[in-house]
Amino acid sequence: MIDLMPGAGDGSLDKSAGEGLLGGVMNAVKLYIREHGLQVGDELPSEGAFAEQTGVSRTIVREAYRSLAALTLIDIGNGRRARVAAPKADVLAMITDHAVHTDQATIQQIFDVRRTIERRTVALAALRRTDKEAAEIVGLVDAMQRDFGDPQKVMEHDIAFHEAIGIASRNPMFALLVGSFHLLTRHTWPIGWASRGSNETRQESIDGHMIIAQAIANGDPAKGEQAMVDHFDLTVKALLAAGVY
Repeated sequence: MIDLMPGAGDGSLDKSAGEGLLGGVMNAVKLYIREHGLQVGDELPSEGAFAEQTGVSRTIVREAYRSLAALTLIDIGNGRRARVAAPKADVLAMITDHAVHTDQATIQQIFDVRRTIERRTVALAALRRTDKEAAEIVGLVDAMQRDFGDPQKVMEHDIAFHEAIGIASRNPMFALLVGSFHLLTRHTWPIGWASRGSNETRQESIDGHMIIAQAIANGDPAKGEQAMVDHFDLTVKALLAAGVY
């Protein structure tokens, strides 16, 4: 039987512990994944089998599996066994969004974090990107230019642009973190675009994206870093002008 509460002596946990019991089973699942060397896509024991291993009800195991699936640590679906999943940016996105809307963090604080992260991300992308990825990043800026008259499309290309750089950095944590900013971006981007006031200043934003893209394509991390810093400084300036703090 798996010990749900190491150090308790008898390896058991009070079945009335409620959330404590659920947390114990969730930890047991994570420990099982590590100890058995499971990778993304590998199957976990069935709910019934894991209930036997932990000595708890199948209902508790089912709830533990569902909770881990909500965190995108495992993947569950009707008619098949639970599998190890890759963490998704959406969970971090919801946490960031929640922090902002409950006044635990400001928009400017989030952008300060983004500026720091994406400065390093673009440098790594310039060094590690494939030719295909470089072409994709440049192509996204071309798409921004092509759809200049449709702000919604420009925003989606912009989000994809930053996420593509995260992937090209070859650091999955940067890709995860950059990907987690999409909810906040969809809230702030239209404000920043509108606050620029003229097509000329909006064009400056797109031109800045192209400088970043070309630095990546040319394998120039220093130029990429500076261009990304300039991009975020202009974005923050636009948000401040719109009264977003």
